[in-house]
Amino acid sequence: MADERRFSDGRILVVAFEGWNDAGEAASGAVTVLRDSLGLAPVHEVDPEQYFDYQFTRPVVYVDDDGRRRLRWPHATMYGPPSEEQLPPEVEAELPSTSLERVDNVFVLLGSEPSRSWKNFAAEILDAALVHDISGIIVVGAMLADVPHTRPISIWASSEDADLRDELGLERSTYEGPVGILSVIADVAEVVGIPTISIWASVPHYVHNAPSPKATLALVKRLEEVLEIPVPHGDLEEESSAWESGIDAIAGEDEDMAAYIEQLEQARDTVDSPEASGEAIAKEFERYLRRRGDGRDGWPDARDRPQS
Repeated sequence: MADERRFSDGRILVVAFEGWNDAGEAASGAVTVLRDSLGLAPVHEVDPEQYFDYQFTRPVVYVDDDGRRRLRWPHATMYGPPSEEQLPPEVEAELPSTSLERVDNVFVLLGSEPSRSWKNFAAEILDAALVHDISGIIVVGAMLADVPHTRPISIWASSEDADLRDELGLERSTYEGPVGILSVIADVAEVVGIPTISIWASVPHYVHNAPSPKATLALVKRLEEVLEIPVPHGDLEEESSAWESGIDAIAGEDEDMAAYIEQLEQARDTVDSPEASGEAIAKEFERYLRRRGDGRDGWPDARDRPQS
């Protein structure tokens, strides 16, 4: 009997946007690493005039390699596998032969979060995905959270698809509240029958003004697991160490900041401790109920307690 088709066997679109969904530039940074590592080429680009308010997401002036000043407009571009002629030799050299087949299965979507016409934007993206036979979507985000920079970056992966939760050990999100374009794309994808995974990194909120290479690296590693392909990390390991050391140095000169980080560390260590496991908590709750039954709450036996 043939094995059932796995998520990573299909054509996967990995999505990230700059802006509201991208704390510490971690999500867009991780997907950019994936795009560059695989040498992906543009296959679809939206018309920015339809989806961007330039007073909200302004164009940026920059100097190109020839020394000329140019404008970079807000955009959203889908990238796909290059032809054999387009695949850079250095990319091919870094990828084991066993993973080269999977290069043809990975697409990415990168850009700025649109500021209007989200329904039309999501419909255009899903149309492009269907044209390229996309069978699964991974939306990647990063959020500011009360977490310490000195501990491993927390990664949360969830899906509305029950089969995917079983296959990959994912959770089902219970979040209710405002959302970004990632959630809109995921919702439309589910409607048209494309299963979606949501992967989010928690970035320390007290360093929100700077890029977080540590969170970027954590997301890259999670994408490697889900896509089942190796992705070169480049300088991310060194940059992550430098990022953490730099924050340590700042905290060393600020007693209030150091004390706050220590509180976050204690809270994180409590959550990660063996005593915080579901089984341990259940056993502790049982002991609590037994103590109440022994009369320690003022009643000789739980059965004698008045019923409300």
